[in-house]
Amino acid sequence: MPIETLIYVAGLVLTLGAVGGLAVLGIGELRVRAQRRSRLAGAAAGGSAPVVEESGGALGGRLLEGVRRLGQQSAVRDPAQVSLLRSRLMQAGYYNREAPVIFLGVKAACLAVATVAVVLTLPMMIGQKGGNLGALALAVGVSLVALYGPEMVLKSRKATREREYADGFPDLLDLLVASVEAGLSLDAAVTRVTEELDRRYPQLTIHLRFLVLELRAGRARKDAWSAFADRLGIDDARALATMLRQAEEMGTSLGETLSVFSADMRAKRMLRAEEKALGLSAKLTVPLILFIFPALLGALMLPAVARLIRVFGEGTPGS
Repeated sequence: MPIETLIYVAGLVLTLGAVGGLAVLGIGELRVRAQRRSRLAGAAAGGSAPVVEESGGALGGRLLEGVRRLGQQSAVRDPAQVSLLRSRLMQAGYYNREAPVIFLGVKAACLAVATVAVVLTLPMMIGQKGGNLGALALAVGVSLVALYGPEMVLKSRKATREREYADGFPDLLDLLVASVEAGLSLDAAVTRVTEELDRRYPQLTIHLRFLVLELRAGRARKDAWSAFADRLGIDDARALATMLRQAEEMGTSLGETLSVFSADMRAKRMLRAEEKALGLSAKLTVPLILFIFPALLGALMLPAVARLIRVFGEGTPGS
């Protein structure tokens, strides 16, 4: 038993270490980037920038380097996956060039940690007759986290940003309509709208800044808006890019086209809000039955039950 308990504790510590390691990777990457920026700034200024290396930053840098190597090996095996993964990571808010390699490395590291954890739990499952359900549950849990954890985190971040994009798109179109009708060109209107939406929709503003930089760099307007829609990954942005391309090809008025599209977006946002409001009653059914109804029933029935107990308790000695 002491050996099995030790193995079980080691498996738990290994699992927690894997989860904590993922958090350390992000912190270490930020520290390494800050140190590189300070060194480059010092070299550009012609001075000697002091090099300060903390133990935590050095450890994070070594971990990040190992993860990067694992990711590079995975990327070499399947190069076509990297381009698709880069677009998904950009939609989730990861804009670094090495983000696909780091993501693949994190997945490989999670699989390696899960393999070690499963191997450690094998003696616990084999050493007892009929197996050990706790060890089996631990092995299955670690395996599921390693297989689906990074993908679930990526999907969660992507879904959160898509909600912000969908909420901010009608406001974006309203401001574009106001700017275009005030006499600004579409490119100047996008620059002005980017400044206005910075506080309310920070993630959407990042993609708008990319769009402004592409337009200033001389990229074709239809290509820049198509790339903007691909980065956002929502249907409203794709529809706007298609509409702007058609308006440019046919020579129609941008102000009228944006006004019609803006009214359509506001109607869609109102429909989404009404849909959520109508679905609220159905969502409240389960907590109402499980929590509110038993508490209400107990509050109503307990006084009657206490009175009956008192009546029968007082009548028993007289009989």
